[in-house]
Amino acid sequence: MLTSDRQPNLRAALEAPFDFAARQQKLWGALDTAGVDVLFLPASQSDLEYFTGVSRRAPSFGEIGYTNHWISGAFISPGEAPLFVLTRHFQEFDLPEGVAGDVITATETDDGGEVFRRAFDSYRARAKRVAIGARPNEEHCEHEKGMSERIALASRSWAETTIELRNHRPDAELIVADTITNGIRRIKDEQEIALMRESAAIVDAVMAAVTPHVTAGITELDLAAEVDLRMRKLGSPGASFDTGVWAMGPALGRDASVRVSGNELGAGSGVSFDFGAITRGYCSDFGRTIHIGEPNDEYLAVYDIVMAAQEAGRSAAVVGATGGDVHRAARAVIEEAGYGDWFRHRTGHCIGLDVHELPYISEEDTTPLEAGMLFTIEPSVFWPGRVGVRVEDVFLLSETGCASINEHSNDLVAN
Repeated sequence: MLTSDRQPNLRAALEAPFDFAARQQKLWGALDTAGVDVLFLPASQSDLEYFTGVSRRAPSFGEIGYTNHWISGAFISPGEAPLFVLTRHFQEFDLPEGVAGDVITATETDDGGEVFRRAFDSYRARAKRVAIGARPNEEHCEHEKGMSERIALASRSWAETTIELRNHRPDAELIVADTITNGIRRIKDEQEIALMRESAAIVDAVMAAVTPHVTAGITELDLAAEVDLRMRKLGSPGASFDTGVWAMGPALGRDASVRVSGNELGAGSGVSFDFGAITRGYCSDFGRTIHIGEPNDEYLAVYDIVMAAQEAGRSAAVVGATGGDVHRAARAVIEEAGYGDWFRHRTGHCIGLDVHELPYISEEDTTPLEAGMLFTIEPSVFWPGRVGVRVEDVFLLSETGCASINEHSNDLVAN
């Protein structure tokens, strides 16, 4: 790692265990407030990692599956420690050191549905209390009898999981849990911010090292491969998303939708980078554009416009503003300069254990921004056959303002 090697005190903070008990305590309160009796969080998703420490496997382009994989995850009820339901395969290869807590295991020859139902029933039976809206026990008031359970599932639960719960509890109300879990996760604590800064330091260093190589004759693929290799060498277990390196300019009909190619780069084009690193599960998301050769007047003008748009977005990002407010502020700069049709995406998104987290920095988002949120501001102008420029940094919002956690310069560079 970078920052932790330079600052021993920070290294200790980066290596400290997460306080999963405190996270679960917050979750219990949120579930109780939402009237949720039991929550299911699937394995290989960030919510389970955040609340229990069961880490995710690196994502795969093609689906990886095995017998009964859909049951893997954990049940959580207000006031109750999680009950993990995991396949033998998952425990052998994804949790070699085990997991802290009670576990029910399904082997390859087990009936996954039967194991899942048994786990659910045993967990519900041991609950010390029944949350708002739940089916009551004898200690509850008479008028509560007959009320159905409220079961929350993460939005990316397997379809088999949802169907099994619906069949097993036909009278239960099933809801999506993401609003509940995101309400806790969107505010980062000091340890999380330190990890995010470490991820930002990695991409800053990689961009500084790769920039001199952005010259005529090299391929986008070579640059993307160098970015990925350097991130790994600096401690990232992989890229937080697919690395993009693409050239745009007057001689190219190329659009930003083609994120990397084997084509050699030529003079007169702006080469945009979009990549991110990972530190203990926490992601960065970063972008710069490097010009090859002497830039023309339009490129110079557009570069200044995009940088001004990012600054407008940063200035608009204050506690109580919305993602929509920030987006409109950034977009107004580009529209007023006459390039509004070529700023074709949202201004940004929150970020943490997932690269894209809610709330979004987008016109439709009305969520008030809070201190402790981290989000990208990433305006661009992508005009095929004319010009392509983008910049992206991760910003931390505090009560006193909004500041980038990236330190790499966003001054114009032409090689």
